[in-house]
Amino acid sequence: MYTASWRDVVRRDLFGPSPDPRDRPYRLVIRVFLVVLTLFRFRFDVRGSEHLPRQGGAVVASNHVSYFDFVFLELAALPQRRLVRFMAKASVFDNRLAGPAMRAMQHIPVDRTAGVAAFDEAVRALQAGKVVGVFPEATISSSFTVQDLKAGAARMAVQAGVPVVPAALWGGHRVATKNRRVVLRRDVPVTVLLGEPVVPEPGEKTQSVLRRTRAAMEALLEEAQRTYPDAPAGDDDRWWQPAHLGGTAPTPEEARAIDRDDVRGTAVPVRRSPVQQVRHVFGSLVSRRRRGR
Repeated sequence: MYTASWRDVVRRDLFGPSPDPRDRPYRLVIRVFLVVLTLFRFRFDVRGSEHLPRQGGAVVASNHVSYFDFVFLELAALPQRRLVRFMAKASVFDNRLAGPAMRAMQHIPVDRTAGVAAFDEAVRALQAGKVVGVFPEATISSSFTVQDLKAGAARMAVQAGVPVVPAALWGGHRVATKNRRVVLRRDVPVTVLLGEPVVPEPGEKTQSVLRRTRAAMEALLEEAQRTYPDAPAGDDDRWWQPAHLGGTAPTPEEARAIDRDDVRGTAVPVRRSPVQQVRHVFGSLVSRRRRGR
């Protein structure tokens, strides 16, 4: 298990000997998140970082269970000195707090009503040798299983001529996930697995690459769940386990109905002021401290 430390926060060689000056905003954000990870003592089991190529373009395709998944994937990319440019909903870029940071880090906005521009931008980034991160389920999975995948990640890999690196994340949803209040607790284990690259073969069709990617993601998620060090503390704590493992999360069939609007991009976003956003994130932590008095 790896636990972020203050030494990581201030390491001069964290991003390699000569990082690109244009990536200073991204590097600053990563150091800020390392402070948060240090304060809350997240315990990470990161395996397979060596599967991410040190140079050249690659698509990282991961399951999606937590609002912090992009942080955990970037943590897995750091040993290879890579920065991941994530494809994210355009609404995130419209946010007054997150938008400027997302643009400064060169992430890619996705307008689901006109996705061609985002696809083309991602292909250009891949051809320029960058790593593009994609959550092909298009939303956080309410079932905590791998749901139906959009073909975009596989199609980008085929068109750009780069590998797909499958990934699986587990544990972060216990802190922050869809339809549940954020609970900032300490010592939560988070498993991050990167698998062997899925390399498109000459003439291979997108759907074939997609099938291979999904099979790899499912195998990695099964391993992450099987080797996860924590178990539910009781019946009231089984919500974060999928139904097939005895948890009370929705079944995959139920989750498709729950997640449908998110996947289609028709969900109505919750509009919060900056003050309301801070209260939303930290409200549960404050209430937990008050109950402990």
